[in-house]
Amino acid sequence: MSVYKPTIGLEIHVQLRTNTKLFSRSKNDPDEKGANRNVSPVDLAHPGTLPVLNKEAVKHVLKVGHAINATVADYTEWDRKNYFYPDIPKAYQISQYKYPLVKGGVLAGVEITRIHLEEDTGRSLHDQGEYSLIDYNRAGMPLMELVTEPVIHSAEDAGNFARELQLLLRTLGVATANMEKGEMRVEANISVSKTEEFGTKVEVKNINSFKAMEKAVAYEIERHIKVLESGGTLIQETRGWNETTGETFSQRSKENAHDYRYFPDPDIPKLWISEIPELSEAALRAKMPELPNEMRNRFTATYNLNKDTAEELVIDSEARTLFENSIACIQTEVANAKDRYKTIANYILSDIRGIESSNIEGDRTNITPQNLADLSEMVQKGELSSRGAKDILLSLYSESASNVKELAESKGLLQQNDTSALERIVSQVIEENPTVVSDIKAGKEPLIQFLIGQGMKLSKGSANPQVLGELFRKALSE
Repeated sequence: MSVYKPTIGLEIHVQLRTNTKLFSRSKNDPDEKGANRNVSPVDLAHPGTLPVLNKEAVKHVLKVGHAINATVADYTEWDRKNYFYPDIPKAYQISQYKYPLVKGGVLAGVEITRIHLEEDTGRSLHDQGEYSLIDYNRAGMPLMELVTEPVIHSAEDAGNFARELQLLLRTLGVATANMEKGEMRVEANISVSKTEEFGTKVEVKNINSFKAMEKAVAYEIERHIKVLESGGTLIQETRGWNETTGETFSQRSKENAHDYRYFPDPDIPKLWISEIPELSEAALRAKMPELPNEMRNRFTATYNLNKDTAEELVIDSEARTLFENSIACIQTEVANAKDRYKTIANYILSDIRGIESSNIEGDRTNITPQNLADLSEMVQKGELSSRGAKDILLSLYSESASNVKELAESKGLLQQNDTSALERIVSQVIEENPTVVSDIKAGKEPLIQFLIGQGMKLSKGSANPQVLGELFRKALSE
Protein backbone atom coordinates (compact mmCIF):
# COMPACT_ATOMS: atom_id res chain seq x y z
CA MET A 1 0.00 0.00 0.00
CA SER A 2 1.33 3.43 -0.94
CA VAL A 3 1.85 6.10 1.68
CA TYR A 4 -1.06 8.52 1.94
CA LYS A 5 -0.90 11.83 3.75
CA PRO A 6 -4.07 12.73 5.68
CA THR A 7 -5.08 16.38 5.89
CA ILE A 8 -7.63 17.62 8.38
CA GLY A 9 -9.32 20.96 8.86
CA LEU A 10 -11.74 21.63 11.70
CA GLU A 11 -14.87 23.76 11.90
CA ILE A 12 -15.88 24.29 15.51
CA HIS A 13 -19.10 25.93 16.69
CA VAL A 14 -19.30 27.17 20.28
CA GLN A 15 -22.29 28.64 22.11
CA LEU A 16 -21.15 31.81 23.87
CA ARG A 17 -22.03 32.74 27.46
CA THR A 18 -24.29 35.79 27.39
CA ASN A 19 -27.45 36.67 29.26
CA THR A 20 -29.52 37.06 26.11
CA LYS A 21 -29.48 35.79 22.55
CA LEU A 22 -27.50 37.29 19.69
CA PHE A 23 -30.25 39.43 18.18
CA SER A 24 -33.07 39.43 20.74
CA ARG A 25 -33.73 39.84 24.47
CA SER A 26 -34.71 36.18 24.87
CA LYS A 27 -32.84 34.38 27.63
CA ASN A 28 -29.73 32.53 26.52
CA ASP A 29 -30.05 29.35 28.58
CA PRO A 30 -28.63 26.13 27.11
CA ASP A 31 -29.90 24.17 30.12
CA GLU A 32 -33.59 25.05 29.62
CA LYS A 33 -35.56 21.78 29.58
CA GLY A 34 -38.98 23.11 28.63
CA ALA A 35 -39.49 23.37 24.88
CA ASN A 36 -39.98 26.82 23.28
CA ARG A 37 -39.83 28.79 26.52
CA ASN A 38 -37.01 31.15 25.58
CA VAL A 39 -38.35 32.48 22.30
CA SER A 40 -39.55 35.82 21.00
CA PRO A 41 -41.02 37.23 17.78
CA VAL A 42 -37.47 38.15 16.71
CA ASP A 43 -36.25 34.55 17.16
CA LEU A 44 -39.21 33.25 15.18
CA ALA A 45 -38.76 35.83 12.38
CA HIS A 46 -42.24 37.29 12.67
CA PRO A 47 -42.96 40.03 10.11
CA GLY A 48 -41.96 43.51 11.21
CA THR A 49 -39.38 42.38 13.83
CA LEU A 50 -35.84 43.73 13.76
CA PRO A 51 -32.66 42.19 15.21
CA VAL A 52 -30.52 44.12 17.72
CA LEU A 53 -26.89 42.99 18.02
CA ASN A 54 -25.61 41.66 21.38
CA LYS A 55 -22.41 43.60 22.15
CA GLU A 56 -21.23 41.06 24.74
CA ALA A 57 -21.15 38.32 22.11
CA VAL A 58 -18.97 40.49 19.86
CA LYS A 59 -16.67 41.17 22.81
CA HIS A 60 -16.27 37.44 23.48
CA VAL A 61 -15.16 36.70 19.93
CA LEU A 62 -12.70 39.61 19.96
CA LYS A 63 -11.20 38.28 23.22
CA VAL A 64 -10.53 34.94 21.56
CA GLY A 65 -8.97 36.72 18.60
CA HIS A 66 -6.55 38.67 20.77
CA ALA A 67 -5.73 35.57 22.84
CA ILE A 68 -4.48 33.74 19.72
CA ASN A 69 -2.74 36.89 18.38
CA ALA A 70 -4.97 37.06 15.33
CA THR A 71 -5.90 40.01 13.12
CA VAL A 72 -9.03 41.56 14.57
CA ALA A 73 -11.29 43.42 12.19
CA ASP A 74 -12.14 47.08 12.51
CA TYR A 75 -14.99 46.91 9.99
CA THR A 76 -17.43 43.99 9.98
CA GLU A 77 -20.92 43.21 8.77
CA TRP A 78 -23.47 40.40 8.94
CA ASP A 79 -24.77 38.29 6.08
CA ARG A 80 -27.78 36.13 5.36
CA LYS A 81 -26.89 32.51 4.70
CA ASN A 82 -29.87 31.13 2.78
CA TYR A 83 -30.99 27.56 3.15
CA PHE A 84 -34.15 25.82 4.29
CA TYR A 85 -34.51 23.51 7.25
CA PRO A 86 -37.49 23.24 9.62
CA ASP A 87 -35.50 24.41 12.65
CA ILE A 88 -34.49 27.67 10.89
CA PRO A 89 -37.59 29.85 11.13
CA LYS A 90 -36.31 32.59 8.81
CA ALA A 91 -35.25 30.17 6.05
CA TYR A 92 -31.87 31.88 6.41
CA GLN A 93 -29.24 32.15 9.13
CA ILE A 94 -27.61 35.44 10.12
CA SER A 95 -23.87 34.81 9.90
CA GLN A 96 -20.66 36.47 8.67
CA TYR A 97 -19.10 35.71 5.31
CA LYS A 98 -16.88 38.30 3.69
CA TYR A 99 -15.99 40.32 6.79
CA PRO A 100 -15.46 38.04 9.82
CA LEU A 101 -14.51 39.50 13.19
CA VAL A 102 -11.20 37.60 13.33
CA LYS A 103 -8.70 36.33 10.75
CA GLY A 104 -5.52 34.33 11.28
CA GLY A 105 -3.88 33.50 14.58
CA VAL A 106 -2.37 30.30 15.95
CA LEU A 107 -3.49 27.95 18.72
CA ALA A 108 -1.65 24.78 19.78
CA GLY A 109 0.53 25.09 16.70
CA VAL A 110 -2.49 25.10 14.37
CA GLU A 111 -3.08 28.07 12.07
CA ILE A 112 -6.56 29.59 12.19
CA THR A 113 -8.36 30.76 9.05
CA ARG A 114 -11.15 32.81 10.62
CA ILE A 115 -13.47 33.19 13.58
CA HIS A 116 -16.89 34.68 13.03
CA LEU A 117 -20.15 35.18 14.88
CA GLU A 118 -23.54 33.82 13.88
CA GLU A 119 -26.86 32.76 15.34
CA ASP A 120 -27.58 29.17 16.31
CA THR A 121 -30.48 27.20 14.85
CA GLY A 122 -33.32 25.47 16.67
CA ARG A 123 -33.43 21.75 17.35
CA SER A 124 -35.42 19.13 15.49
CA LEU A 125 -36.48 16.16 17.64
CA HIS A 126 -37.19 12.92 15.82
CA ASP A 127 -37.67 10.53 18.75
CA GLN A 128 -41.21 11.43 19.83
CA GLY A 129 -43.15 9.18 17.45
CA GLU A 130 -43.90 9.09 13.74
CA TYR A 131 -43.37 12.82 13.44
CA SER A 132 -40.80 15.47 14.32
CA LEU A 133 -40.99 18.28 16.87
CA ILE A 134 -39.09 21.56 16.81
CA ASP A 135 -37.71 23.37 19.86
CA TYR A 136 -36.70 26.99 19.17
CA ASN A 137 -35.07 27.64 22.56
CA ARG A 138 -31.65 27.40 20.89
CA ALA A 139 -32.60 29.49 17.86
CA GLY A 140 -30.72 32.78 17.96
CA MET A 141 -28.17 31.82 20.62
CA PRO A 142 -24.81 33.50 19.94
CA LEU A 143 -22.58 31.00 18.17
CA MET A 144 -18.87 31.43 17.50
CA GLU A 145 -17.51 29.50 14.55
CA LEU A 146 -13.76 28.86 14.30
CA VAL A 147 -12.26 27.43 11.12
CA THR A 148 -8.72 26.08 11.02
CA GLU A 149 -6.39 25.91 8.09
CA PRO A 150 -6.03 22.37 6.67
CA VAL A 151 -2.75 21.80 8.50
CA ILE A 152 -3.63 18.95 10.89
CA HIS A 153 -2.39 15.52 9.88
CA SER A 154 -3.55 13.07 12.54
CA ALA A 155 -6.61 12.26 14.62
CA GLU A 156 -4.59 12.79 17.79
CA ASP A 157 -3.49 16.29 16.77
CA ALA A 158 -7.10 17.16 15.89
CA GLY A 159 -8.22 16.05 19.34
CA ASN A 160 -5.43 17.98 21.06
CA PHE A 161 -6.38 21.16 19.23
CA ALA A 162 -10.06 20.87 20.16
CA ARG A 163 -9.17 20.27 23.81
CA GLU A 164 -6.86 23.29 23.85
CA LEU A 165 -9.59 25.47 22.33
CA GLN A 166 -12.07 24.33 24.97
CA LEU A 167 -9.53 25.15 27.70
CA LEU A 168 -8.89 28.62 26.23
CA LEU A 169 -12.62 29.41 25.98
CA ARG A 170 -13.20 28.39 29.58
CA THR A 171 -10.17 30.33 30.79
CA LEU A 172 -11.41 33.47 29.03
CA GLY A 173 -14.88 32.90 30.51
CA VAL A 174 -16.57 33.24 27.11
CA ALA A 175 -18.07 29.73 27.00
CA THR A 176 -18.49 26.55 29.02
CA ALA A 177 -18.05 24.55 25.79
CA ASN A 178 -19.40 21.23 27.06
CA MET A 179 -19.41 18.90 24.07
CA GLU A 180 -21.85 16.44 25.62
CA LYS A 181 -24.43 19.26 25.90
CA GLY A 182 -23.89 20.47 22.34
CA GLU A 183 -22.33 23.73 23.56
CA MET A 184 -19.24 22.92 21.49
CA ARG A 185 -19.67 21.06 18.19
CA VAL A 186 -16.76 19.85 16.12
CA GLU A 187 -16.91 19.10 12.41
CA ALA A 188 -13.88 17.55 10.76
CA ASN A 189 -12.99 17.92 7.08
CA ILE A 190 -10.77 15.04 6.02
CA SER A 191 -8.91 14.13 2.86
CA VAL A 192 -5.98 11.88 1.95
CA SER A 193 -3.50 12.17 -0.88
CA LYS A 194 -0.17 10.82 -2.07
CA THR A 195 0.83 14.25 -3.36
CA GLU A 196 0.93 17.76 -1.97
CA GLU A 197 -2.49 18.42 -3.49
CA PHE A 198 -5.55 17.77 -1.34
CA GLY A 199 -7.72 14.75 -1.99
CA THR A 200 -11.53 14.71 -2.03
CA LYS A 201 -12.80 16.36 1.15
CA VAL A 202 -15.36 14.68 3.36
CA GLU A 203 -16.99 16.40 6.33
CA VAL A 204 -17.94 14.45 9.46
CA LYS A 205 -20.63 15.92 11.74
CA ASN A 206 -22.61 14.83 14.83
CA ILE A 207 -19.52 14.40 17.00
CA ASN A 208 -20.20 14.87 20.73
CA SER A 209 -16.87 14.11 22.43
CA PHE A 210 -13.14 14.49 21.82
CA LYS A 211 -12.63 10.72 21.79
CA ALA A 212 -15.48 10.29 19.31
CA MET A 213 -13.90 12.93 17.08
CA GLU A 214 -10.55 11.16 17.14
CA LYS A 215 -12.22 7.83 16.35
CA ALA A 216 -14.27 9.37 13.52
CA VAL A 217 -11.22 11.03 11.93
CA ALA A 218 -9.15 7.85 12.21
CA TYR A 219 -12.00 5.82 10.69
CA GLU A 220 -12.39 8.23 7.77
CA ILE A 221 -8.66 8.24 7.02
CA GLU A 222 -8.68 4.45 6.88
CA ARG A 223 -11.89 4.41 4.78
CA HIS A 224 -10.48 6.89 2.26
CA ILE A 225 -7.32 4.85 1.79
CA LYS A 226 -9.26 1.59 1.34
CA VAL A 227 -11.54 3.15 -1.27
CA LEU A 228 -8.63 4.63 -3.24
CA GLU A 229 -6.51 1.48 -3.03
CA SER A 230 -9.41 -0.62 -4.33
CA GLY A 231 -9.74 1.70 -7.35
CA GLY A 232 -12.89 3.42 -6.07
CA THR A 233 -13.81 7.10 -6.13
CA LEU A 234 -14.55 9.30 -3.14
CA ILE A 235 -17.30 11.92 -3.31
CA GLN A 236 -17.46 15.23 -1.49
CA GLU A 237 -20.14 14.67 1.12
CA THR A 238 -21.26 15.17 4.69
CA ARG A 239 -21.18 12.10 6.91
CA GLY A 240 -22.36 11.41 10.43
CA TRP A 241 -20.68 9.42 13.19
CA ASN A 242 -22.33 6.37 14.74
CA GLU A 243 -20.80 5.79 18.17
CA THR A 244 -22.43 2.36 18.50
CA THR A 245 -20.99 0.89 15.30
CA GLY A 246 -17.80 2.96 15.31
CA GLU A 247 -18.42 3.96 11.72
CA THR A 248 -19.37 7.03 9.71
CA PHE A 249 -22.41 7.07 7.44
CA SER A 250 -23.44 9.22 4.48
CA GLN A 251 -25.90 12.04 5.15
CA ARG A 252 -25.91 14.31 2.09
CA SER A 253 -23.73 15.79 -0.61
CA LYS A 254 -21.59 18.66 0.63
CA GLU A 255 -22.67 22.19 -0.20
CA ASN A 256 -20.30 24.89 -1.42
CA ALA A 257 -20.38 28.51 -0.28
CA HIS A 258 -22.17 29.72 -3.43
CA ASP A 259 -25.06 27.38 -2.66
CA TYR A 260 -26.00 29.55 0.31
CA ARG A 261 -26.39 32.79 -1.73
CA TYR A 262 -24.80 35.00 0.93
CA PHE A 263 -25.67 38.68 0.89
CA PRO A 264 -25.36 41.47 3.54
CA ASP A 265 -28.20 41.55 6.03
CA PRO A 266 -30.05 44.86 5.48
CA ASP A 267 -31.48 44.99 9.04
CA ILE A 268 -28.18 44.99 10.98
CA PRO A 269 -26.01 48.13 10.87
CA LYS A 270 -22.38 47.83 9.76
CA LEU A 271 -20.02 47.75 12.73
CA TRP A 272 -16.81 49.74 13.21
CA ILE A 273 -14.94 48.30 16.22
CA SER A 274 -12.78 51.43 16.64
CA GLU A 275 -15.90 53.46 17.41
CA ILE A 276 -16.60 51.40 20.56
CA PRO A 277 -13.88 52.08 23.21
CA GLU A 278 -14.68 49.02 25.34
CA LEU A 279 -14.01 46.76 22.33
CA SER A 280 -10.52 48.13 21.71
CA GLU A 281 -7.55 45.78 21.99
CA ALA A 282 -6.14 47.72 24.95
CA ALA A 283 -9.42 47.52 26.87
CA LEU A 284 -9.86 43.79 26.21
CA ARG A 285 -6.26 42.84 26.96
CA ALA A 286 -6.35 44.81 30.21
CA LYS A 287 -9.03 42.45 31.53
CA MET A 288 -7.70 39.27 29.97
CA PRO A 289 -6.85 36.50 32.47
CA GLU A 290 -3.65 34.49 32.43
CA LEU A 291 -3.83 32.20 29.40
CA PRO A 292 -3.18 28.43 29.52
CA ASN A 293 0.30 28.60 27.95
CA GLU A 294 1.29 31.39 30.32
CA MET A 295 0.15 29.22 33.26
CA ARG A 296 2.15 26.23 31.99
CA ASN A 297 5.31 28.33 31.72
CA ARG A 298 4.82 29.84 35.17
CA PHE A 299 4.17 26.51 36.89
CA THR A 300 7.29 24.92 35.40
CA ALA A 301 9.60 27.94 35.76
CA THR A 302 8.44 29.47 39.03
CA TYR A 303 7.30 26.40 40.95
CA ASN A 304 9.65 23.84 39.36
CA LEU A 305 6.79 21.48 38.53
CA ASN A 306 7.16 18.95 35.72
CA LYS A 307 5.15 19.40 32.53
CA ASP A 308 2.56 16.73 33.35
CA THR A 309 1.82 18.19 36.78
CA ALA A 310 1.61 21.70 35.34
CA GLU A 311 -0.79 20.48 32.65
CA GLU A 312 -3.11 18.86 35.19
CA LEU A 313 -3.28 22.09 37.19
CA VAL A 314 -3.96 24.16 34.08
CA ILE A 315 -6.85 21.88 33.09
CA ASP A 316 -8.43 21.56 36.56
CA SER A 317 -9.38 25.06 37.75
CA GLU A 318 -10.46 23.90 41.24
CA ALA A 319 -7.19 22.06 41.80
CA ARG A 320 -5.25 25.04 40.44
CA THR A 321 -6.98 27.48 42.79
CA LEU A 322 -6.29 25.26 45.81
CA PHE A 323 -2.66 24.88 44.77
CA GLU A 324 -2.09 28.61 44.25
CA ASN A 325 -3.78 29.52 47.53
CA SER A 326 -1.73 26.88 49.36
CA ILE A 327 1.64 28.04 48.09
CA ALA A 328 0.63 31.61 48.93
CA CYS A 329 0.78 30.45 52.56
CA ILE A 330 4.49 29.61 52.14
CA GLN A 331 7.13 32.31 52.29
CA THR A 332 9.15 32.18 49.08
CA GLU A 333 12.46 32.64 50.92
CA VAL A 334 11.89 29.50 53.01
CA ALA A 335 14.49 26.81 52.36
CA ASN A 336 13.36 24.08 49.96
CA ALA A 337 10.16 26.01 49.16
CA LYS A 338 10.04 24.47 45.66
CA ASP A 339 10.13 20.97 47.15
CA ARG A 340 7.08 21.92 49.19
CA TYR A 341 5.32 23.19 46.04
CA LYS A 342 5.78 19.75 44.47
CA THR A 343 4.54 18.04 47.63
CA ILE A 344 1.40 20.19 47.73
CA ALA A 345 0.68 19.55 44.05
CA ASN A 346 0.97 15.82 44.70
CA TYR A 347 -1.42 16.02 47.67
CA ILE A 348 -4.02 17.76 45.48
CA LEU A 349 -3.67 15.79 42.25
CA SER A 350 -3.05 12.36 43.76
CA ASP A 351 -4.10 12.00 47.40
CA ILE A 352 -7.15 14.26 47.52
CA ARG A 353 -8.41 12.97 44.16
CA GLY A 354 -7.93 9.43 45.46
CA ILE A 355 -9.97 10.18 48.57
CA GLU A 356 -12.75 11.75 46.47
CA SER A 357 -12.95 8.70 44.21
CA SER A 358 -13.23 6.31 47.18
CA ASN A 359 -16.75 7.48 48.11
CA ILE A 360 -15.70 8.42 51.64
CA GLU A 361 -18.05 10.89 53.30
CA GLY A 362 -16.59 14.37 53.45
CA ASP A 363 -15.75 17.41 51.36
CA ARG A 364 -12.52 18.57 49.75
CA THR A 365 -13.30 22.13 50.88
CA ASN A 366 -12.60 20.90 54.44
CA ILE A 367 -8.94 20.79 53.40
CA THR A 368 -7.79 24.39 53.48
CA PRO A 369 -4.76 25.96 51.76
CA GLN A 370 -3.21 26.53 55.19
CA ASN A 371 -3.70 22.83 55.99
CA LEU A 372 -1.68 21.84 52.93
CA ALA A 373 1.03 24.40 53.61
CA ASP A 374 1.36 23.16 57.21
CA LEU A 375 1.41 19.51 56.13
CA SER A 376 4.21 20.14 53.63
CA GLU A 377 6.22 21.94 56.32
CA MET A 378 5.80 19.13 58.86
CA VAL A 379 6.86 16.50 56.33
CA GLN A 380 9.85 18.59 55.31
CA LYS A 381 10.93 18.98 58.94
CA GLY A 382 10.52 15.27 59.62
CA GLU A 383 7.71 15.83 62.11
CA LEU A 384 5.33 13.76 60.02
CA SER A 385 5.92 10.86 57.67
CA SER A 386 4.51 10.84 54.15
CA ARG A 387 2.23 8.01 55.28
CA GLY A 388 1.12 10.10 58.25
CA ALA A 389 0.40 13.03 55.92
CA LYS A 390 -1.94 10.84 53.88
CA ASP A 391 -3.78 9.85 57.08
CA ILE A 392 -4.10 13.49 58.07
CA LEU A 393 -5.53 14.39 54.65
CA LEU A 394 -8.13 11.65 55.05
CA SER A 395 -9.08 12.99 58.49
CA LEU A 396 -9.28 16.56 57.21
CA TYR A 397 -11.50 15.49 54.32
CA SER A 398 -13.95 13.85 56.74
CA GLU A 399 -13.93 16.66 59.30
CA SER A 400 -12.18 20.00 59.02
CA ALA A 401 -9.51 21.06 61.51
CA SER A 402 -7.66 24.34 61.76
CA ASN A 403 -4.48 23.05 63.40
CA VAL A 404 -2.80 20.20 61.54
CA LYS A 405 -0.09 19.69 64.17
CA GLU A 406 -2.62 19.25 66.97
CA LEU A 407 -4.57 16.81 64.78
CA ALA A 408 -1.43 14.78 64.09
CA GLU A 409 -0.56 14.75 67.79
CA SER A 410 -4.05 13.63 68.81
CA LYS A 411 -3.82 10.69 66.38
CA GLY A 412 -0.32 9.74 67.47
CA LEU A 413 1.14 10.46 64.07
CA LEU A 414 3.94 12.83 65.05
CA GLN A 415 7.35 11.31 64.34
CA GLN A 416 9.88 10.83 67.11
CA ASN A 417 13.05 12.78 66.47
CA ASP A 418 14.37 12.51 70.03
CA THR A 419 17.67 10.67 69.50
CA SER A 420 17.88 9.48 73.10
CA ALA A 421 14.53 7.70 72.84
CA LEU A 422 15.34 6.31 69.41
CA GLU A 423 18.78 5.09 70.52
CA ARG A 424 17.05 2.73 72.96
CA ILE A 425 14.98 1.32 70.13
CA VAL A 426 18.11 0.93 67.98
CA SER A 427 19.90 -0.96 70.76
CA GLN A 428 16.95 -3.31 71.26
CA VAL A 429 16.63 -4.07 67.52
CA ILE A 430 20.37 -4.75 67.21
CA GLU A 431 20.29 -7.04 70.22
CA GLU A 432 17.29 -9.01 68.85
CA ASN A 433 18.74 -9.48 65.34
CA PRO A 434 22.40 -10.59 65.66
CA THR A 435 22.43 -12.53 62.36
CA VAL A 436 21.23 -9.54 60.34
CA VAL A 437 23.76 -7.32 62.11
CA SER A 438 26.57 -9.73 61.20
CA ASP A 439 25.45 -9.81 57.57
CA ILE A 440 25.38 -6.01 57.39
CA LYS A 441 28.89 -5.78 58.86
CA ALA A 442 29.98 -8.38 56.30
CA GLY A 443 28.92 -6.01 53.49
CA LYS A 444 25.19 -6.58 53.01
CA GLU A 445 24.33 -2.90 53.54
CA PRO A 446 20.76 -3.07 52.08
CA LEU A 447 19.70 -5.22 55.05
CA ILE A 448 19.77 -2.10 57.19
CA GLN A 449 16.29 -1.42 55.81
CA PHE A 450 15.12 -4.51 57.69
CA LEU A 451 16.43 -3.07 60.95
CA ILE A 452 14.77 0.26 60.24
CA GLY A 453 11.50 -1.59 59.65
CA GLN A 454 11.82 -3.36 62.99
CA GLY A 455 12.52 -0.03 64.68
CA MET A 456 9.38 1.48 63.10
CA LYS A 457 7.36 -1.44 64.48
CA LEU A 458 8.71 -0.91 67.98
CA SER A 459 7.89 2.80 67.81
CA LYS A 460 4.42 1.96 66.44
CA GLY A 461 5.22 4.01 63.36
CA SER A 462 6.13 7.17 65.26
CA ALA A 463 9.90 7.07 64.70
CA ASN A 464 11.49 9.18 61.99
CA PRO A 465 12.90 6.52 59.61
CA GLN A 466 15.64 8.85 58.41
CA VAL A 467 16.87 9.47 61.96
CA LEU A 468 16.59 5.74 62.71
CA GLY A 469 18.76 4.94 59.70
CA GLU A 470 21.42 7.38 60.78
CA LEU A 471 21.45 5.91 64.30
CA PHE A 472 21.68 2.33 63.00
CA ARG A 473 24.61 3.21 60.74
CA LYS A 474 26.37 4.97 63.59
CA ALA A 475 25.83 2.06 66.00
CA LEU A 476 26.99 -0.57 63.48
CA SER A 477 30.13 1.38 62.60
CA GLU A 478 31.35 1.40 66.21
